[in-house]
Amino acid sequence: MPPDAYRVGVLGATGAVGSTMLRVLAERGFPASEVVPLVSERSAGSKIGYDGRELECRLLSAEAVEGLDLVLSSAGGTVSAEWAPKLVEGGAVVVDNTSHWRMHEDVPLVVAEVNPDALDAHRGIVANPNCSAMQMLVALAPIHRAVGIERIIVSTYQPVSGTGRRAMGELEAQTHALLHETDPPAPEVYPHRIAFNVLPQVETFKQGDDYTTEERKMMAETRKILGATEEELKISATCVRVPVLMGESESVNVQTRAPLSPEECRALLAQAAGVVVVDAPGDGVYPLASEAAGRDEVLVGRVRRDPSHERCLNMWIVGDNLRKGAATNAVQLAELLHQRGLIHRTEAPAPA
Repeated sequence: MPPDAYRVGVLGATGAVGSTMLRVLAERGFPASEVVPLVSERSAGSKIGYDGRELECRLLSAEAVEGLDLVLSSAGGTVSAEWAPKLVEGGAVVVDNTSHWRMHEDVPLVVAEVNPDALDAHRGIVANPNCSAMQMLVALAPIHRAVGIERIIVSTYQPVSGTGRRAMGELEAQTHALLHETDPPAPEVYPHRIAFNVLPQVETFKQGDDYTTEERKMMAETRKILGATEEELKISATCVRVPVLMGESESVNVQTRAPLSPEECRALLAQAAGVVVVDAPGDGVYPLASEAAGRDEVLVGRVRRDPSHERCLNMWIVGDNLRKGAATNAVQLAELLHQRGLIHRTEAPAPA
């Protein structure tokens, strides 16, 4: 056990993202002396796998979180709003995957490959961005640094795993029924049937707004991460739910400040951290959701000139929404916090 190992909590450990966080912590060998899965009353006492062994899930409580140094949180905004300040008060650093803290001015919103220096200003809470904004920015940030970006138009094609396990079950049950020529179960997670369908709605519409909360998050978070104002960076997003289990795809049109050819763009992205260029469309080679699943890199292809504007490029960006879009980035932020000495170990509670 390394001498600088931490007591790590994973809040929402049995969810789609939380269980992936546990897997990624083990895969990347994060220095943990203890890993504590924290769950709701419904899952308390159940077992969950971690690094070849089983851990018992603990009910989220003051006693369960005592002495934790680091908490990776993905248990919903309401839980995070209540518990993140308590965890910080107890000495832990919280890397939060919910939307609750992302736009707070004093909370860094960080993509590991894009703005890691923002971690230095944290006051106990670090926010993990929306999966759609995150994978897009892994690809676009190198372009922004090289030639500047003044406008982004993005359409997302988001899998049901982004909504959670119930949504995945709903897609599977509806698909099974339709393939067997029976009536599919009525939708419960989504407003309409998702199997063999496309829903131009991800999350909800607030009264008086034609954009969904997901689209608003994507636009606002992109600007915050890049440190740009609305005047400096124009963004329009359309977020769509598709009948895919894993892997998010995005069609992105980007208008640069200085000229950038498709060839220069591919060369730039080929050198960028966390990006893999997959771009030989004439041979049927381009990013696929099925190929991105299980990977931590963001795949980019179909890079081409927009014929309607000399400084616009179109591209296709694909990533695993549960890994780089959520869990992997959270663990990467934990690693950066460790490397920068931004986690302070607390005294573990005495044995009962």
